[in-house]
Amino acid sequence: MAELPRLILVWLALLTMLALTIGGSLLSLGPVLPFVSYGLAAAKTVLVFWFFMEMRREPGLARLAAMAGFVWLVLLLVFVAADVATR
Repeated sequence: MAELPRLILVWLALLTMLALTIGGSLLSLGPVLPFVSYGLAAAKTVLVFWFFMEMRREPGLARLAAMAGFVWLVLLLVFVAADVATR
C-alpha cells in the first residue's frame, strides 16, 4: 500500500503540469510557447513511463525498447516537420 501515496503525488504533478500547459496556452509567450509546451509534454511523458507504466521496475532491455520507440516517434515528427517547412 506504500505505492498509493507515490502514485497520488505523481497524479497531482501531472494535473499541475496540465494546468501549466493550459495556462501557458492562454498567455502570449510568443516564440517561447512551443518550447514550454514541448518541455511540459516531455516531463509528463517521463512521469507516465516511469511510474504508471512501471519502467523503473523493468530490466534494461525493456527500458531500451521503450526509449527506442520514443526516439523513433521523435524522428518521425522531426522529418514530418522538416517536410512541411520545406514546401
